[in-house]
Amino acid sequence: MPYDSDTRRAIDLATYADEQETIDRLIHIAALSAEDRARISARGTDLVRAIRNQSDPGLMEVFLAEYGLSTDEGVALMCLAEALLRVPDPETIDTLIEDKIAPSDWGKHLGHSTSSLVNASTWALMLTGKVLAEENPGPVGHLRAAIRRMGEPVIRTAVGRAMKEMGRQFVLGETIDSAMSRASGMEAKGYTYSYDMLGEAARTEADAIRYHLDYASAIAAIAPACTGDGVRDNPGISVKLSALSPRYEQAQKARVMAEIVPRVTALAQSARAAGMGFNIDAEEAARLSLSLDVIEAALSEPALKGWDGFGVVVQAYGQRANLVIHHLYDLATRLDRKIMIRLVKGAYWDTEIKRAQVEGMDGFPVFTSKPATDVSYIANARTLLGMTDRIYPQFATHNAHSVAAILDVAGDKEAFEFQRLHGMGEALHTIVMDQERTRCRIYAPVGAHRDLLAYLVRRLLENGANSSFVNQIVDEDVPPESVARDPFEALADDTPTLPKGTELFAPERPNSKGFDLHHQPTLDMIEAARAPFATATWAATPLLAGAAKPHDPVQTANPADPADIPGTVALASPHDINTALAGAKPWNAPGAERGKILARAADIYEENFGEIFALLAREAGKTQMDAVAELREAVDFLRYYGANAPDAAPVGTFTCISPWNFPLAIFTGQISAALAAGNAVLAKPAEQTPLIAHLAVRLLHEAGVPRGALQLLPGGGEVGAALTSDPRVDGVAFTGSTQTALKIRSSMAAHLAPGAPLIAETGGLNAMIVDSTALPEQAVQAIVESAFQSAGQRCSALRCLYVQDDIAEGLLTMLKGAMDALRMDAPWHLHTDVGPVIDETARAGISAHIQNARAEGRLLHEIKTPNSGTFVAPTLIRVNGIGDLEREIFGPVLHVATFKADELDRVIDAINATGYGLTFGLMTRIDDRVQHVSDRVQAGNIYVNRNQIGAIVGSQPFGGQGLSGTGPKAGGPHYLARFLHQEAPMEGIAWKAPAKTDLSHALSLNQAIHPGTDGLLPGATGESNRLSTRSRAPLLCLGPGPDASRAQADAVRALGGTAVTLDGSLDAENLETLTGFAGALWWGDGASAREYAEALSRRRGPILPLITGAPDPGHVCHERHVCVDTTAAGGNAALLGGTS
Repeated sequence: MPYDSDTRRAIDLATYADEQETIDRLIHIAALSAEDRARISARGTDLVRAIRNQSDPGLMEVFLAEYGLSTDEGVALMCLAEALLRVPDPETIDTLIEDKIAPSDWGKHLGHSTSSLVNASTWALMLTGKVLAEENPGPVGHLRAAIRRMGEPVIRTAVGRAMKEMGRQFVLGETIDSAMSRASGMEAKGYTYSYDMLGEAARTEADAIRYHLDYASAIAAIAPACTGDGVRDNPGISVKLSALSPRYEQAQKARVMAEIVPRVTALAQSARAAGMGFNIDAEEAARLSLSLDVIEAALSEPALKGWDGFGVVVQAYGQRANLVIHHLYDLATRLDRKIMIRLVKGAYWDTEIKRAQVEGMDGFPVFTSKPATDVSYIANARTLLGMTDRIYPQFATHNAHSVAAILDVAGDKEAFEFQRLHGMGEALHTIVMDQERTRCRIYAPVGAHRDLLAYLVRRLLENGANSSFVNQIVDEDVPPESVARDPFEALADDTPTLPKGTELFAPERPNSKGFDLHHQPTLDMIEAARAPFATATWAATPLLAGAAKPHDPVQTANPADPADIPGTVALASPHDINTALAGAKPWNAPGAERGKILARAADIYEENFGEIFALLAREAGKTQMDAVAELREAVDFLRYYGANAPDAAPVGTFTCISPWNFPLAIFTGQISAALAAGNAVLAKPAEQTPLIAHLAVRLLHEAGVPRGALQLLPGGGEVGAALTSDPRVDGVAFTGSTQTALKIRSSMAAHLAPGAPLIAETGGLNAMIVDSTALPEQAVQAIVESAFQSAGQRCSALRCLYVQDDIAEGLLTMLKGAMDALRMDAPWHLHTDVGPVIDETARAGISAHIQNARAEGRLLHEIKTPNSGTFVAPTLIRVNGIGDLEREIFGPVLHVATFKADELDRVIDAINATGYGLTFGLMTRIDDRVQHVSDRVQAGNIYVNRNQIGAIVGSQPFGGQGLSGTGPKAGGPHYLARFLHQEAPMEGIAWKAPAKTDLSHALSLNQAIHPGTDGLLPGATGESNRLSTRSRAPLLCLGPGPDASRAQADAVRALGGTAVTLDGSLDAENLETLTGFAGALWWGDGASAREYAEALSRRRGPILPLITGAPDPGHVCHERHVCVDTTAAGGNAALLGGTS
């Protein structure tokens, strides 16, 4: 994309700049000598002493000193404040209060604070905590429980009032009129105000229109108070651009410019007419370039010429802050404007760190230490003070050292103003105003307390870490010299190192390359790389160790565009299948060598991203976001399995049958695991996506994988049937429908060796529960992503949403609005949110389901679809519960049910009763509920306060239980073991008599679930990824013979499983009807093994294995992965505390 100016281009190019280089440049810009720095620190120290000598240093300072985020109580208050006032029902309010207050040690804070309000709150919370805590058993505990029950309304009222009082301290008013009334007191002391109509970003167009009207009304209400000589003397207003559009993101730039620019311009003209300042608030780094485009378009409006009240907020923690200031100065010069720039430290630090890591970036858009941000603040302050011909600087800070530095550098005190947040920094700025006659403006939040306590949480996070100035200012244990310490000196301190996105899995392996789709240079790079393939054609054929003789080529299809023919495929013939089976040779190389070649293949995949992205869009209907995720997952599989390639005997020859919905990632994952273990692989891709598979195998061969170890056989069901029924095949990995997996199991039992492993990852009826403590905006975002991303064509996708009925009406209204904001179009375009389903067969089946719901009056909402291609509109359908779903609808269809607060366990029972257990989502702020639900829901992957799609290899191993799969989890520590030959340690001796054991009774006595291993996996900061194991149902130890049966039981128990031994032989047909077991072991003759395998294959329900060798961990234990977004309640305290 061409840039209008060099400064704009420089801003984009510096998004992930080398942090040390940026710091060095800022140190040069700051131009402070050692003497200057010493003088500034001394003045800052004097300010700290003066603040401590004040009788009232400020409530926020006192509060944070007592309840910092290093304490459990501080975190509990943060979580309670974030959620309580939006919860409508008493039952959930009581549960939330108990969850946050009961576990905390409030008593140790009693009497410590200098504030009577904080002390009174501590006393109330301590009493409440004692009432709610239940650690004492017996009569005392029962009495306390009774008091709790009787006292819940009282406690509820008291805590609710306490939260509202907290909101009142830090929110100026619930309406603009009440805020202006309260402001008059501070105005009399010489302060001016900037009013911020706070709220979450718009999720719907209705939200955006409402926020726009709120801003317009606020400007009209403030206008009569604008009686000063100019904007510097008058109150102002701050506007959040993300509140003016539900899709404020780079991908929707055309829509944003068309919608937001007129709205901003109209508001700015109203502000000009009133004579007030009008500030554009700062947003996340990913929106910076878009914001600058909007700002330039609005500021260019001729009607604003001659007005000096247009302002922009710049965040000093951003590495591009200085470049942004220079760009804005150049813009003001070019347009002949005078503008305001408010310099702040920054408010989204934890979010920025996490996003850069998750997206695999080789750097961060923000500084990773507090001293670096402080240095940046000083350097950028000096820059601004040198631009006062065009810029009126506004320095928003509560840090005494930063204030001292500005006073030291500045000349004319009339050329700038200080700013502080309402409720914070009053003592500091009152002192400075009295001493220096400087200006100070109060940045004041305005709005309902229930909406703004999330804002309070962000302030707590920003200022509550141990080393934060506001925390330390009234802590007498911290010397004033330390509080006002020179940040240039502090840069040299040892600080925890935050791994970059590329380093998350070091030293085991590099993370996959990230592609930032909010970053214009990256978008330009992607477009240049894939453009040559926009109209290219490919020809897929079998890739064999011998000569291929396939069927005649047939055309492939683009599901989004019937006129586009991506290429042709020549399907494998029976001759090709036989050639492949005859030529298959296990990869006889050391594990380290196999690992190197797979790592090389990963590099080659990344080098060919342009062709891969083009082919994923044109053959599989993948959007750009999905294409990036697909490539990254495939690369992660290659590196993860390659890094763990074992030196052990492989199973032999593995058939790998992969689906069309992840034609590169799952295809690569299956074959790379089999190859890492040394097997020969026969790869059968889905019929709809042979071109992608052909490209992948070609790149793997290019990397050095031998032809005999990896062969490609494109084709339909007949090819798959042949490759799962030939005795020369030793194992099968399959991802697809449960019905197909059962057919494969039967075919394998009849034709393959009886113990041949089947790794099946099948479908799911995945649910999410949203309770009344959930943040609606966050929940809706997660729901939309989980249900409609990838056109709902993920096995992990959300199929049934349960919403607590107390919030259902509002949440579903927001959800419908968010659906309306989605854009359906060809997946090639960046703006496309939802692409097509894979083919006409899929479209027709999904559409019939929707039509049936429409006929029954259960259709709640749907959006419009394009006129061509196999598109299905995102659709919302009402159901009574998940039991109404007879099958998985594999598309963008979400079923919705409601539940009452006391019906949570009933909902969980209904979810478990489906028999599926793949993914599950939970949106709640109640920690005990997270634990309770995670323990009870029978699903392999549980996601809390985030979407339930997009598992990361090595961080979030993926796979289900029951009808959703056999295990072990792909991308996890136990997966490769299933691709290795597990020799039986002994051969059993035939039983002498039939079994006398009452197996049903024995199995019933061994159903207790035993916890196994439990540990955290690596991943992004701000997210907890915990993998645990728990025992499956017992394994039957069939022997033969008592010694073998006991040895089998010992092997199972050694791995953490449960076993039931026999005392005689068991007829095979018993395995068809017996219940309560997870599989069987047999170390005897092949004929009996075949009978047992066929009997197990005739069972209905989950696939149960016959194990003819040693068991592996996946046989005996379920793997459970729980991913919790720890930034969900407003931020990640551990992150802030550890690095500031």
